[in-house]
Amino acid sequence: MAIVFHALANPNRFLKLARPATAICLWAGLALIAFGCWAGLTQTPPDYLQGETVRIMYIHVPSAWLGMAGWSSLAIASFSYLVWRHPLAAVAARAIAMPGALFTALCLITGSIWGRPTWGTWWQWDGRLTSMLLLFFVYLAYMALARADRERGGDARIPALFGIAGTVLLPIIHYSVIWWNTLHQGPSITLSGSSIAESILWPLWFTLAGFTLFFAAIVLMRMRAELATQKAEARMRRLTHA
Repeated sequence: MAIVFHALANPNRFLKLARPATAICLWAGLALIAFGCWAGLTQTPPDYLQGETVRIMYIHVPSAWLGMAGWSSLAIASFSYLVWRHPLAAVAARAIAMPGALFTALCLITGSIWGRPTWGTWWQWDGRLTSMLLLFFVYLAYMALARADRERGGDARIPALFGIAGTVLLPIIHYSVIWWNTLHQGPSITLSGSSIAESILWPLWFTLAGFTLFFAAIVLMRMRAELATQKAEARMRRLTHA
């Protein structure tokens, strides 16, 4: 397993795979998002309680998923960097942070829009909303820390440790609706099934897959851009010392 990881972590091998993978993820993701949103807006009935506002689900749920999955991926990349010292893992962690923060912010925004007609308020300091807001701030803190570490010539260990430590928020977010009395509804989709009617639920799978592929495309683009920048900087240093 370690041998495979070392081979895939080679920047040249990564770039050969990343170039076509970026295009595939981008266009497939956009197509799935477009179809899912069209189906969610035109091919599903309104909810018997929430009416038309339930359609925000097709954006809100993928955003919440990617906010949490993004930090999980960032933590895995950070752990890989600390264990195997592959610079590509640190590049991956930095590349994940920005889209992770954007989707977390989108989750908070769509959640507030959804909450206004459903709960009668734009915001409530309950467990789920507050913990998700904290995750957004943790993303911002990681990006600031990673940037400062690079500017001072650090070895990326401190941001990696921060990335792993931040995972403590993930179970808090997940179980917040169970642990505390909250306006936010409990888990609607679990391993045992879904409490959402299938006539409303089915477009969600398309937007969920589409936004996930779109997220992957953004991460790959950012990784390729950073590797290109590093290559250009290394070339400039060689010319300077020539």
